[in-house]
Amino acid sequence: QVQLVESGGGLVQAGDSLRLSCTASGRTSSNPAMGWFRQAPGKEREFVAAINWSGSTTVYADSVKGRFTISRDNAKNTGYLQMNSLKPEDTAVYYCAAPRDNSRWRPAITGAYDYWGRGTQVTVSS
Repeated sequence: QVQLVESGGGLVQAGDSLRLSCTASGRTSSNPAMGWFRQAPGKEREFVAAINWSGSTTVYADSVKGRFTISRDNAKNTGYLQMNSLKPEDTAVYYCAAPRDNSRWRPAITGAYDYWGRGTQVTVSS
């Protein structure tokens, strides 16, 4: 079992930056892959970014490519999502997620993730 806790959300203005963190505890010795998803009010949860267990492979949604950067520090059991040039349409609850088995990892597929955090709110004002 892996527990995930997100932090770093907040209220910012358009053009500002935020860095989200996702700290894992429990069975973290397997260094699971990690994904970030977001859900805006009235919308379905959507993929944002993902990173493999070593950090050598990253995947981004087109809507955030060039603005967001995903990274991880396995020594700290923590993943990060650096968000720059934020836009009002980035407003959402952001969730981090991890698969139970890295062999099942499909970066952008919600159903490929078994563990989810409770989310952190990001609000971008215009």
